Amino acid sequence: MIRKASVWDIPRINELGSLLNDNFSSVNHLNDMLEDGLSIILVYEKDDKIIGFISATDLGETCDILSLVVDPKYRNKMVASNLIDYLISELSEDLKLITLEVASKNIPAINLYEKFGFEVVNVRRNYYPDGDDAYLMARKSE
Repeated sequence: MIRKASVWDIPRINELGSLLNDNFSSVNHLNDMLEDGLSIILVYEKDDKIIGFISATDLGETCDILSLVVDPKYRNKMVASNLIDYLISELSEDLKLITLEVASKNIPAINLYEKFGFEVVNVRRNYYPDGDDAYLMARKSE
């Protein structure tokens, strides 16, 4: 089941987010995001446990996907695909562009985003602390 996140979900989201970034909880102020009117945080639940989430900033004509994390035990089971699908279905009819950043070494994520029509539009050199580049990917709305 996919649903909008609540304040009660924050500890688990932070736990999953730490798989992405050790400082996830200090960088992402989820309490504020849940109330700012621009952020979307969706969680994927299975057996009453959150196994994945996606967060994005929706500015009407543009949307930036900030994070997409799935518990390693549930990867390759359509969780991420379902979260992206659900997010896209929730966005405004005025939407023109969705963007995201992904590590250039993260081939599974890049392949996933390409299935949804995202294309690499720019490279941010040495973007990550380990020196890896980030791909800026974008998808125009139909």
